[in-house]
Amino acid sequence: MPASLHDWAVSALRMGAWLVLLMAVFVPLERWFGMRGNGLPRRAWRHDLAYYVISSLVPIVVLAVPAALLAAAAQRIVPAALTSTVQGWPTPVRVALAFIVGETGFYWGHRLSHELPWLWRFHALHHSTERMHFLANTRSHPVDMVVTRLFGLVPLYLLGLATPGAAGSGTPPLILVLGTFWGFFIHADLRWRLGPLERLVTTPAFHHWHHTRHDHVDRNYAATLPILDRLFGTHYLPARWPSDYGTDTPHAPTLAGQLMGPLTPGRRPATHPPSTRAGG
Repeated sequence: MPASLHDWAVSALRMGAWLVLLMAVFVPLERWFGMRGNGLPRRAWRHDLAYYVISSLVPIVVLAVPAALLAAAAQRIVPAALTSTVQGWPTPVRVALAFIVGETGFYWGHRLSHELPWLWRFHALHHSTERMHFLANTRSHPVDMVVTRLFGLVPLYLLGLATPGAAGSGTPPLILVLGTFWGFFIHADLRWRLGPLERLVTTPAFHHWHHTRHDHVDRNYAATLPILDRLFGTHYLPARWPSDYGTDTPHAPTLAGQLMGPLTPGRRPATHPPSTRAGG
């Protein structure tokens, strides 16, 4: 958590710079290569910009304490011999392993957010967008964001591959930047197909099928490595594009209602759309 006003100012400047960069890249690309004549409603833009701010601040404000506690617990649980062995490996090996372990943890956190009703009630907000575009990446409830990230972080802590904060994680800044950018890319309204590369990395086509309203919402959970979906039987990538996005789970029309609704005591968990997947 930032310890001073200066740190908050730096975080705000970084958040603003990212937004300017993202809009400079994706707004013209979506206009040239996306669905034409289907503009995003003004309220949706306002909400997505608000979620961009929320998603930028939540890791700073909310995630720091549980991450530090988990890291401290991991130091007590994990044998020192394992930690020292891992830390003795060459940096490229540790970075590659951290990337694979983190992505696998995220896959299962994401998948369980669909399969467990009490997690879906928070995650459903991310599926409420009915028009894919780059800022849809940030439309997430803070609870959903924290849970999913912890699924990716805990295995890293247990293996001694990361410590709280990007500076201590051992992950090169370039990978962090590319990972952040890729999340916006796969949500973008870009009608591109990348040929053989689609077997190696996730793409807009891959992730758009995950945002379909019914048939394939329980597929394509991976953030960057589609091989995880192949291994766990959830991969789906036909030649065509989806025609219908969104979710039947109801959401309040206001930002406050969307954030507070899943937290309302006594509210029945949102029902996940019934799965139609019959296999991998």
